[in-house]
Amino acid sequence: MKLDIIDKKLLNLLQANSKQTTKQLSLQLNLSVTAVYERIKKLEKEAIVAKYVAVIDPKKVEKSFLVFCHVKLTQHSREYLSVFEKEILKLHEVVECFHVSGDYDYILKVFVKDMPEYREFMINKLTTIKHIGSTQSSFNIEAIKNSTHITI
Repeated sequence: MKLDIIDKKLLNLLQANSKQTTKQLSLQLNLSVTAVYERIKKLEKEAIVAKYVAVIDPKKVEKSFLVFCHVKLTQHSREYLSVFEKEILKLHEVVECFHVSGDYDYILKVFVKDMPEYREFMINKLTTIKHIGSTQSSFNIEAIKNSTHITI
């Protein structure tokens, strides 16, 4: 699907606040409510808008200890990658997992309450996954930029 200028503006508006009504969006885009509704449905059908979510403040739910955990597997076989990825999907503490190039194979974004909870996570969950050779953890000091917005 080729995005026109209005689609791009609409996507930026939805990313800023997806709870806006089609009427509010139509006023900002100088379109009819029906036209905005149809564009949104088209963007959803094409999976350009993949889903709508609520962004939670980790501090308010006692999950403000953010850790970036680098994981290196013992080898890079399809089986080892598959086992690791299948198991990591089960860990609710891991909110993001990226297969990356460089010294490590994966980077995990982990939210827990505090250091004792992270230690518990490492000992009883992460390091029980087969084929992990090593891990290295970096602890967040302060988020300088933390956004879900992709400028279109």
